[in-house]
Amino acid sequence: MNVILKSAMILAIVAGTSTKEKEMKTVNTATSTAVWTGKKFGGSHTGTIQLKSGQLEFKEEKLTGGNFIIDMSSLDVTDLEGEMKGKLEGHLKSDDFFSTQSFPEATLVFTSVENLEDYYKVTANLNIKGKSNPITFDLLVNDTSASTTLNIDRSKYDVKYGSKSFFKGLGDNFIYDNFEVAVVLKF
Repeated sequence: MNVILKSAMILAIVAGTSTKEKEMKTVNTATSTAVWTGKKFGGSHTGTIQLKSGQLEFKEEKLTGGNFIIDMSSLDVTDLEGEMKGKLEGHLKSDDFFSTQSFPEATLVFTSVENLEDYYKVTANLNIKGKSNPITFDLLVNDTSASTTLNIDRSKYDVKYGSKSFFKGLGDNFIYDNFEVAVVLKF
């Protein structure tokens, strides 16, 4: 067999193998959940937010990447009912908080993934209100799902309302800068 034909066969085998090793798993946005918790002095509020889309990338069955689009207009308050629920949802969607009319989507794009045997240490760029900042979190992954809790500092995304990082003299009328989002991804 001549060298050129042999080289072409090797390249074809390698190209075919590498394509099979990389797998994109699409996140089922209907069954995945994201539950947020925001805390203020003397209390907290909880709710949900929906994913518009998401994918996790695997190579040789190991997580190597991921990207997500979050529907900011889907912000929902689950610990209140009636008029109070509507008021808080409207306030969270307003320019005081997430400006969902101007910024209807947030994104999360993995930039590095470290396999630590029992879980993955992920660093990603989180973009909220047009501002992008790195965030690091632990991600547990099994055959059909992945889960994590994101700890997000809202002050990095120009979400100022009631923040001691921006306003002095708030006394007990402040909202903590960090909020959590507990995420369960189904694929």
